[in-house]
Amino acid sequence: MRRYPPISEHGMIGDLQTAALVSSDGTLDWWCTPRFDSPSVFASLLDSERGGLCCLAAELPGGNGMTTRQLYLSDTAILVTRFMGPGGVGEVADFMTPVNSSAPETTHRVVRVARVVRGSMAFTFTCRPRFDYGRAPHTLEQADEHSAVFRGPGTDLHIQSTPGFSLGADGDDVTARFTLSAGQAAAAVLTSTASGVPAPRSPSLEEVADAFETCRTYWLSWLRACTYRGRWQDVVNRSAITLKLLTYRPTGAPIAAATMGLPEQIGGERNWDYRYTWIRDAALSVRALIDLGFQEEAQAFRRWLRHRIEAGPTPSGEPLQIMYRVDGDPQLTEETLDHWEGYQGSRPVRAGNAAADQLQLDIYGEVSDALVVGGDIGALRGWKALSGVLDWLADHWDRPDEGIWETRGGRENFTFSRLMTWVAFDRGIHAATRFSRPADVARWTGARDAVFEQILEHGWHDKRGAFVQHYDTDVLDASLLLMPKVGFLTPGDPDWLSTLDAMDEELVSDSLVYRYDPMASPDGLRGSEGTFNLCSFLYVEALARSGRLNEARHAFDKMLTYANHVGLFAEEIGPSGEQLGNFPQAFTHLALVTAAMALDEELGRAETGPPTGDHRHPATHGVTTPPEDMTGDTSV
Repeated sequence: MRRYPPISEHGMIGDLQTAALVSSDGTLDWWCTPRFDSPSVFASLLDSERGGLCCLAAELPGGNGMTTRQLYLSDTAILVTRFMGPGGVGEVADFMTPVNSSAPETTHRVVRVARVVRGSMAFTFTCRPRFDYGRAPHTLEQADEHSAVFRGPGTDLHIQSTPGFSLGADGDDVTARFTLSAGQAAAAVLTSTASGVPAPRSPSLEEVADAFETCRTYWLSWLRACTYRGRWQDVVNRSAITLKLLTYRPTGAPIAAATMGLPEQIGGERNWDYRYTWIRDAALSVRALIDLGFQEEAQAFRRWLRHRIEAGPTPSGEPLQIMYRVDGDPQLTEETLDHWEGYQGSRPVRAGNAAADQLQLDIYGEVSDALVVGGDIGALRGWKALSGVLDWLADHWDRPDEGIWETRGGRENFTFSRLMTWVAFDRGIHAATRFSRPADVARWTGARDAVFEQILEHGWHDKRGAFVQHYDTDVLDASLLLMPKVGFLTPGDPDWLSTLDAMDEELVSDSLVYRYDPMASPDGLRGSEGTFNLCSFLYVEALARSGRLNEARHAFDKMLTYANHVGLFAEEIGPSGEQLGNFPQAFTHLALVTAAMALDEELGRAETGPPTGDHRHPATHGVTTPPEDMTGDTSV
């Protein structure tokens, strides 16, 4: 067990209500239950001594000569960690069977299966849970050598093992050691429940094998709905599975990442809690899933979003808060866990997120785009909810805010925020006219055009020859890579190409893209950060749509080399190519999907040429505008 394995040295498993990380040495070092945003049971990733862990790994005397490899079974969320040493080859398979119920569950299971495929190997097992972010003590009750329970505040963690896997007490923790020969297997099942729930019985190996097949069948069946058949099938499939794993099934709410507190700079203070549903991230994640053909997820998110709007104004008077808990609770009070040292000493470790109280006006554009472009929002309550938001926005769009990057240095008139309010009105106008819905279209049109003129007058910087971060600066901002994608201008527009050139010079480092320069535009925080993976994939898409296909493909291929060994990305890439920030990051994976689809489309078009009679500039293809046919979806 390494004290702090690299962030990238992990795979994720989950059951669509919670998720766990397993490092490449067999240590389960992150698990919050019964929900993504619940307090942790295992969190040695944030404090190796006080966080808690569960390790199941092959043992090699002296620790020399062991090689490990980790992989996913193709097109599933079953994670396999392989151990190869002088004595043979063994492996541990980790999985959580997706919860069938659409209701919140308090019972969740992690299954860990050890087996040997060649020779003979000894395995060691250590289970040290630490409840409530390591703040609460627990007791251990052991029924027999195959069954024990850890009792914490409000949560019990049961362990059942199969024959040949005998559990022993080590104080209030559990350990085991056993040897398997080729063809033999043994398993441990960790079951979290509400306090006082009777212990499940110890499973047989046959029952564990059935659970394994159920899990594999679920993922293979789910992935059949994917319509993508492009050049990067495997990486797109992995990103789609990752986005699904990060979606809370009972409400349809996607979270931003599975973790909290992982640093954007080792030893720095940019350590945030991402286990919540950002309106922006969720809308874009669902949009990516729609583009891949996953309509059920889109419908669930629309219902969740409509319920947030119908809940009434937030405490600040806004129709929507920028983020919520997965059940829609707007309370995300931020606290620091001062008893934890943080990943490699990166403090403070924060639980909750104070940015929930920020004003970020761009969210209304992402909401409108996700609702309208995804299909006819159909249901009358859905239209009423959206039109009410747009009526409100017509009176409140012209204000400074904290912006997409949630800076803590004060409000500004961010160009991206204005851009997305333009999108909000544009999509609403299209839906109202296309489907003859009651709306004050003239008012929305006036607001849309006023935003447009303001962006041209104040968001464009003549000396830089580029659109800039906010109206009182000449700093560039990679969020504006979305300008052609949302249809504000075409990818062939000279002002856009000039902006892209400026970004090339200032924000791009060999395909890697910085969000902005915090030295030139202080954000209220100390330290620096790495390049932002979302922006790097947005850059690929922008290059492709602007006709720079060779550069786009080269940048995309290089970006894929920064994925970890199982195809997952964190939030950022550090100076030495290391992954930084919370992991895995939905923003990154949704941008990978959209970049792959755009690049496929443009490469295909370049190979076949434009259709007869099409005299458009090639770069005008692929611009995201509301489709002409938006029928059949009445989920909102």
